[in-house]
Amino acid sequence: MARTVAAAVRDSAARLEKAGVSFGHGTVDPLQEAMWLAAHALGLEWPALTQALEKPIPAAVEKSLRDLVARRIATRKPAAYLLNEAWLGKHRFYVDERVIVPRSFIFELIEGKKLGSPRSVLDLCTGSGCLAILAALAWPEATVDAADISKDALDVARRNVGDYHLDERVKLVRSDMFETLAGRSYDLIVSNPPYVNAAAMRTLPEEYRREPALALASGADGLDHARIILREARSHLDPGGRLVVEIGHNRRVLERTFPALPFEWPRTSGGRNYVFTLTREALPA
Repeated sequence: MARTVAAAVRDSAARLEKAGVSFGHGTVDPLQEAMWLAAHALGLEWPALTQALEKPIPAAVEKSLRDLVARRIATRKPAAYLLNEAWLGKHRFYVDERVIVPRSFIFELIEGKKLGSPRSVLDLCTGSGCLAILAALAWPEATVDAADISKDALDVARRNVGDYHLDERVKLVRSDMFETLAGRSYDLIVSNPPYVNAAAMRTLPEEYRREPALALASGADGLDHARIILREARSHLDPGGRLVVEIGHNRRVLERTFPALPFEWPRTSGGRNYVFTLTREALPA
């Protein structure tokens, strides 16, 4: 009896688990990772794999899957880098080691239309450009700027913007935070900035060390970039505008550091601890 895709996926998951690889770059466990690798080997988009699980897997495809799993284990590269793709919901983005792997909870707020109807949007620290692209798709009438300090990251973002045919809608800007955005203001600023503290940077699993440190590290307490954003965002928001920032596991230290700010913490699939919002009027002048 021919082996099924599901059997090959289970074997692959067992190998990944035994090898002790780390997850968190689009998957949360060995089974999800194995399914992603299997979808690629089969030439399917990841969301379509479930419909193929009980079908027989061709020998050549199973060999390709085994080879992918072996590379994943040997290199400790996130699967996203091996496959040059990352997914946010149904949306696929090109990625490589010039950018972190997209995994922002802000995606859920954009997709869920929970951020109003902005006419102008800034994606600060855009990386691969995914949040800027999703904003342009969610609000077809909005203008969108996507800023990053890294030329390499902007080159990846440019490829993704082109893949979604949004070159006329999404403007890429090289900027160290707000440095080259003087005079520009927006209805909505979203940002998934670096937020890993120094102690955590020293103990990151190998998979995370494959990502650009520039896109992860944010000083001793993980708040260097958040401080800049909170200090300068008001002057880049229009009246009634909103700031939305992902902060990782730093809610407690953020609230201790800025006790006077009325942070709101919208619910995401991760809970209420990872993304804060503030109105322009709540930000320090």
